[in-house]
Formats: sequence, structure tokens, C-alpha cells
Amino acid sequence: MGRKAVARAFADIRAALAVLNAEVDGCGSEPFSAADPLAGLADGSLDILAGAREAEAGLAGLKARAAMRYAGTAHTLAPLGAPVPAQEMAVAAEIGCVLALGPRAASTFLSVSHALTTTLPLTLAALHAGTISWQHALVMVDEAATLDPAGVVALEAHFLDPAVPKPPTAAAIGEMPAHRLRHKARTWRERHHVESIEKRHAKGVAERRVEYRPDQDGMAWLSACLPAHQALAGWNRLNALARAAQGPNEPRTLTQIRTDKFAEAILTSGTSATFHADNSAGNGEEASDSDGAGAGTGAGLLSPGIRAQVLVTVPVFSLMGLTEEPAVLDGFGPVPPSMARDLVAHGADSFHRVLVDPRDGAPLEIGRTSYRVTKAMRNWLRLRDGKCPFPGCSNNSLDNEADHLVAWHHGGTTGISNLGQPCPKHHKLRHTTGWTPTPATKNQPPGWTSPTGRHYKSEHQDWEPPHWPSQLKLGTADFLHTAQSPGEDALERFLRARA
Repeated sequence: MGRKAVARAFADIRAALAVLNAEVDGCGSEPFSAADPLAGLADGSLDILAGAREAEAGLAGLKARAAMRYAGTAHTLAPLGAPVPAQEMAVAAEIGCVLALGPRAASTFLSVSHALTTTLPLTLAALHAGTISWQHALVMVDEAATLDPAGVVALEAHFLDPAVPKPPTAAAIGEMPAHRLRHKARTWRERHHVESIEKRHAKGVAERRVEYRPDQDGMAWLSACLPAHQALAGWNRLNALARAAQGPNEPRTLTQIRTDKFAEAILTSGTSATFHADNSAGNGEEASDSDGAGAGTGAGLLSPGIRAQVLVTVPVFSLMGLTEEPAVLDGFGPVPPSMARDLVAHGADSFHRVLVDPRDGAPLEIGRTSYRVTKAMRNWLRLRDGKCPFPGCSNNSLDNEADHLVAWHHGGTTGISNLGQPCPKHHKLRHTTGWTPTPATKNQPPGWTSPTGRHYKSEHQDWEPPHWPSQLKLGTADFLHTAQSPGEDALERFLRARA
């Protein structure tokens, strides 16, 4: 066997590739469909794409195992007493040369391969089976990197163990792009990390910074790492300003206008408005860089009447300070509960409070600061879907468009179960091509059916039942008597309604 078996196996793979390439070219021994060759070729090409995805994943898993097998044998064969760092450098160099990778990329590949083969068995098995891609595996490695061993096991079980219950209509992680898995895995990690999100957030705030990086063609990047509610409010406000500036006489794209507004904000001085004042973040302090200097936003240029709009979803007990579960910023993910309490307690009218049911984590009540039927329905859609419901789309901006799944003129009603909130691109796709949404419910977003008849599920929000505080063991009446917080009235109504 040995090398001859390996050579035969790869010869078979190359022969299979030749067959598949001939099929893509329409030169196979027989057409995909004798009745409609063109439609058959289109459908067959999708089958080839699906099979190629599985084969690529399996080969990626094979590469990881082969790399670690080589690393293990190379260390065993190394001269006695050879320095370990030198051995590791030699292994990375060999792997890099074989795979045509640079030193840094080769070291990263070895590190990921080591994690997959030693601590993430379910991820490696899914990779071998072709149900996830290498990009999905990278996400699992990244999110597991700072978890303790028990946390790593729980992370894998949540996403990859078939024995763990999941909603029957929820998409498998291999059916969504890796960047969407990253969002879900990060959300899970924030909720279940052994170290509280408050402590980790405090470290992140201490390390806030602005970075500058030159780019090509006379361009450069200027980016900031800052608390999520500030970044998200600023981003949403830039989007609102850019949309407001669009018009028939405006030649710039939305992206260009947004960039120009950002430049105006950081280059304009001598104004009295601040980031927090314009965005109602609620603490009355000026935004500052790490050197402590205040930074005005240029209110004259940025139209202070335009505000960011952000939903803050927070468990009732966490809002009351009885548990320390993370809240969720719509469009970002988990944030420390202290941030949500501050936004609610200080009347941040750009941040709308959403309470969640202590039994199952589902939305319970949308704050009344923006009460109107149409706006409440729009907010409920945002809660239900979390983003544009088209598979893989991450657009969760406020310009997503409410859309009747069954058209009004065809008898469709204006109710949550007959509404979706696709982004403008996928709204247009729905009305100009054969893509059609499938039915939704009050708690489940619509899926989609493609022109070829294939059905694709939409992602569901990862609601989890909140933790109940130990005080409830005293009895509901005693507990309500001792509770003092902005969420007390809402919780009392909730508990009494279900008594």
C-alpha cells in the first residue's frame, strides 16, 4: 500500500474531476435531462456545486490530519536535544513549502489543525463528512480558543451534536455562511463564558483604541475599537444621515455619502454637540480617544435631528440587577447587562428597551417610547428575524423593508405572520426574479424557494431561557415586594398575568 495507494487515490480523484468538468461543459455521455437539456444542465451544475463543497470540506479535514501526522512524526525523528522552537519552525517551513504558504499562514494552519485534531472532534468529523466548510471550522476554532475545556465541549455540542434539541425549522450551521455562524457562535460564547461578560467588557474598554493603516492608491483606513453601543449607534446614525442626503440631484452612492459624513465628523472642531448627546447614549459624557481628549461630532454638518435607532433586548431579571445575563444590541449581539441598565435608566430615547420572557427568552414587551402600530410591528419584525431573512444575508440596518409575503391585492393581511423584512437588494430579488418567500409565523421568519425549486431555510434567533434568580424561592409576593428597579412594573404585570 503506502505511496502507491496514495498515488492511485489521487489519480482516481483527478479522473473524477475530468468527468465532472466534462459534465459541466455539457459533454457527458448523456444529458442531465433528455426532455429539457438546458434546464437539466443548469440543475446538474447545482448538483456538482453541492458535491464539490462536500469534497472540498473532506479534503480540508484530510489536510489538517495529514499536517498533524507529519508534525508528530517530524518531532519524533528530530535529533535528540534539538530545541523545540527550532523543530516547530522547521515543521511550519516544510508545511508552508508543500502548500505554498507563507511562514505566518503556515503557522496559523498548523495551529488550527492542532485544535481540530485535539480539542474539537465534532468539528473535525463534520468537516470530514462535508457538512461544514473549512471556514466554518475556523469559526469554531476561534470561538473555542478562550473557553475552558468544558466550555469547548458545550460549544461543539450546541452546534454539532445531533442529540442536542434544536428547533425543527432551524437551519444547520453548514447551511449558512461562515460569517453567520460566527455571529451565532459569538453570541453563544458570550452567554456561556466562564468569566462574566462584565469583566471581559471592562478589559475591552480599557483597551479601546483608534488605528490607522495605509492602503493603496493614496487611500488609508481609520478604524476604532470602542464600546458596542457607541459603535452601533454611530453606524446607524451615519446610515440615516446618508439616506437623508440621497436624492435625484445627489451623484454619490450611499457608501460614499456615509464615508464623507464620517470624515466631516472627525475633521470638524469647535462645535458644542457630542457623540453621546446626538445619539442619546445616556451618560452625558463626551466621547474621547484613549488620551482623554474630547471629540465633537460636528452637529451642524451631521443634522442633530437625525437619531440612531437601536433595540436593546434584556432579560427582565437582568434589567432588575438580579442576574448578570447579557443583554443584546440589535445588529451586534450580547453586551454587558450594566450597559443595558444604563441605557434604559437614563432615558436613552434612541435605544428602545425590549423585555424577554423569563420562561423561554422570547420577546415580551417593546418599550412604549416609540409607540405607534406600524412602528411596533416593524420593531417586532426586527426582533423576530434579527436581520434580512434571506439565507446568509447580514443586513440588519433600519432600511430593511416590510414586505407582504402574500400580496395585499391577493388577499394578504398586514399581520406579523404575513410580513417579512428583506433588505432592499433581496426585496428587489423577490419581485424581479423567481425567488419567492415561504410562509412565516409570529415567531419564525419566512424561508425562501429558488427558481429551481430548492428550498432554503431562514435563520432563527437564538433565544435562550433566562436564569431565574434565587430570590424567587422566597415566593413571588415577597420577591416583588423587595424588587426595586426600572423593570419592576413590567415584571409584576408579567407574573400576575400568568399567576
